Amino acid sequence: MKIFKFSVKPIAQILFVIIFFSTLQAKNLDKFNEGGYISDYFSGILLLNDNQYNESYSFLKKLDGLEASHLNYSSRYLYSLVNLGKFNEAFNYSKKLEKRKSGNFESDLIIGVYYLKNKNHDLAQKYFLKLKNRKSSSVLNNFVSNALLNWTSLKDLDLDSAENKINGTDTRFENLKNIQNVFLHCFYKSKKTELFFEELVLNQKIDFSRYNYFYATYLLNIGKIEQAEKTTNSSLKLYPRNLLLNQFKLDLNNGKHKNNFNCQNLSNIIAEIFYITANALSSQSIYTFSNFYLNLSKYLNNDFYSFNTLLAENFYNTDDFIQAKKIYKEMSKQGEAFFWYSAKQNAKIFIKEGKQEKALKLMRNTYERLSEKNIYETFDYAKFLKNNEQFEDSIKLYTQIIKKIKKNDPLYPKVKDGRGVAYERIGEWHKAEKDLLSSLDSNPDQAYVINYLAYSWIEKGKKIDQSLKMLKKANDLKPNDPFIIDSLGWALFKLKRYEDSKHHLQSAVKLMPADPIVNDHYGDVLWKNGSKIQARYYWNYVLNLEDTEEDLKKNIKNKLISGL
Repeated sequence: MKIFKFSVKPIAQILFVIIFFSTLQAKNLDKFNEGGYISDYFSGILLLNDNQYNESYSFLKKLDGLEASHLNYSSRYLYSLVNLGKFNEAFNYSKKLEKRKSGNFESDLIIGVYYLKNKNHDLAQKYFLKLKNRKSSSVLNNFVSNALLNWTSLKDLDLDSAENKINGTDTRFENLKNIQNVFLHCFYKSKKTELFFEELVLNQKIDFSRYNYFYATYLLNIGKIEQAEKTTNSSLKLYPRNLLLNQFKLDLNNGKHKNNFNCQNLSNIIAEIFYITANALSSQSIYTFSNFYLNLSKYLNNDFYSFNTLLAENFYNTDDFIQAKKIYKEMSKQGEAFFWYSAKQNAKIFIKEGKQEKALKLMRNTYERLSEKNIYETFDYAKFLKNNEQFEDSIKLYTQIIKKIKKNDPLYPKVKDGRGVAYERIGEWHKAEKDLLSSLDSNPDQAYVINYLAYSWIEKGKKIDQSLKMLKKANDLKPNDPFIIDSLGWALFKLKRYEDSKHHLQSAVKLMPADPIVNDHYGDVLWKNGSKIQARYYWNYVLNLEDTEEDLKKNIKNKLISGL
């Protein structure tokens, strides 16, 4: 079946024009047309939506005065300015909007943040009150405006009154209320601060791992160095991949820790609230607005380099690899943990760009330069090598890890799985089978390991009944996963249950319409169910797919001549 890629961009552009003219005041329309502004505005907004902030800014800055006739222009222009780090320019423009009585949510926010940064809390509070009174349709914007007003209203309140303010937060933001309560007790130098931190980080329902770092830095700031080290080590046992904690531990050991967050600093607290908002927006793929709040975070606390991890991730997710690489280059200078993390992210970009050799060279050089290589860094490198077909080298590293860890270590089943896959790919099946079984013995509920082992058995024509049972379990663990559904259908095919097989393979094709193997399997089961014309249609389709390997093409050409 031929796949047609349908672009939504033309539709988005048509909708943009309709919305544009519906928000443009008629009395200014002639002037707008005469100035040739439509093209500039159209280009600026599309570029902004693609996170091309420099280019967007170059178009939008030509349109001074347009805010009087087009309601959304000033907001979009402010997004461009803030996302470019032109905060003073954004502040001046926001003040101009205020004089023209054309202010909006973003302009009041920027003015308030500017005064907060410059420790003029009374003026900041004035603008945050205006912000709250605007009552944005965005739930997140309303949370931000309430939080900002609450925090800038604390100077005349005791702790109990301040806590009542925070606890008045919308019940939909219970987790954010808990985070703010921790910072509140720290801000007031409460004796209960440690207790609140512990209650937060020990919460089993929500991942508050980030706040282990804030807890450790708090302990360090009040002189409890040993307790800070103990908290860091215990937190890393639970969250061994946490970037902030790993770098903090290295900095503590080297005596190089920089105090980049202080929960008794109001600007630092507000910066974290903006980060939380940015993270929520990023999770919904709203990257322009996420970057807007992230850059507000950086403006208030530019020393806290952790904000850049989300910023770079946002650029990566929008395929702006140039900006992502720039950020990772700067992050790599913040210590060895960030050095390794940045290399991994840059290597991922190189792979996406088709520069595999460059990615391999970067990872090899970076790994060799690490002064101490822990098991997780070795695991990352082994996994990278395996995923890039450097199987023998990856096996050596996996073996090193296995010698260092116990069978009850959470990493053990992952290492055994990784090495098993590498062995299978170089044709050492007996070693591969042993490792994969060992991985499942350590952790029986790994759906993808079950799938890999069972599918390998099916392809070898052995243990098919056992494979079918295992694949049913994998399907229960990971419902609607196309790879598992395909394997399940293929097991039924090998057992000559063609009608049942067709049902599963048809589902797999719908989920992965461009996968050569899935389509080949579906062609086979169509043939066995008597639909020979349809079968040949799917086989021909596989021949035209870019990812179809030569061996599979040869096999399909034979089937097109002779059938099954």
